[in-house]
Amino acid sequence: MTSTHGRGLLHLAAAVDQSVAGRQALPDADLYVEAARLAESGGLDFVTLGDSFAHPGPDALGMLARIAPATARIGLVATGTTTYAEPFHARAALATLDRVSGGRAGRQLDVHATGNENEAGDGAENEAEVAARLFGRRRAAPGGAPPDGKEGDAKTRDLATGRFVGEGKPHHIEFESATFSVTDPSAAPRPSQGHPVHVVDATEGQTRQLAAQYADVVLVRAVSAAQADAVRDELRLTAKDLGRDPDELRVLASLVVDLGGGEYAAEPGHGGGGPRPSAHGPLYRGGPVDLAELITAWHASGAVDGFHLVPAEPRRDLERLVNGTVALLQHRSLFRTFYPGSTLREHLGLAPPVKQCAGRVVSAGGAS
Repeated sequence: MTSTHGRGLLHLAAAVDQSVAGRQALPDADLYVEAARLAESGGLDFVTLGDSFAHPGPDALGMLARIAPATARIGLVATGTTTYAEPFHARAALATLDRVSGGRAGRQLDVHATGNENEAGDGAENEAEVAARLFGRRRAAPGGAPPDGKEGDAKTRDLATGRFVGEGKPHHIEFESATFSVTDPSAAPRPSQGHPVHVVDATEGQTRQLAAQYADVVLVRAVSAAQADAVRDELRLTAKDLGRDPDELRVLASLVVDLGGGEYAAEPGHGGGGPRPSAHGPLYRGGPVDLAELITAWHASGAVDGFHLVPAEPRRDLERLVNGTVALLQHRSLFRTFYPGSTLREHLGLAPPVKQCAGRVVSAGGAS
């Protein structure tokens, strides 16, 4: 039986990005499928896969659609830049992935800040600037989620007649903001989960309001349990003030993990004392056993609901994570050995989402 001490059931996720010298590798579907299936063999809640305009790499949603039929239970979370993606197209693609995967899709919202994002002055064009140049989109402040275009049993359009099967269920949507507009309901089927799971990195203070209002899963890059716990408390308080049930938030500490080539003690500062800061986020460097001890200690203290782990060396560290760290946690009855449900929301213990249907919706400052 899995232990429920600390903040409840322990949740674990891993990145399956295949990087080379800090940059995303050119797409090789077999590598991504192999990584996702390995993570699924360990019972992880979900895997994340990023995409980027600034350097070569896979289209995350497209690659996860390739992974979906090769897996059966693990959640599939795409990391994308919401500021420069057309919301209508992004939502339709995500809804399709959720249908194809049987309710296992999620999206990590990576919203860029509105200020100068290249303050280092090194002349390098950053990802936001590349996206703006390619697509001509203006910078945007984080915003809310548009309302649903369909109720749960609404059907898609009959192309022969132009009518929707189940007439009256799709809701006419007119959403306007300073950066985009959406008119009419999506032609894509409603996601199997109602809404795919929303993931937000709330390490930076300015993202926490958005995370507390809309996220199902919140990532926090923390170098100590105390730091993670403080952010978690802030998020829960903000969610409560916004009328949300704080227990519907899952807060995961996000760590880069370097598990090396053999079992050895964590380097000073990387074990029980927590990870060290690095250019790529908090870094744990040590063996799988000490990582299991760190995960156990942070979760038992109530600081986090789980961990999102980013392998420093993708194939080596993911294998050692699953077959070493996760296997030990399972042996200690601290982590699941099978999936009790079939959807990502079920893995995370999240209730079905409340419908957000509406007629005409206009951003703050406009008429409704």
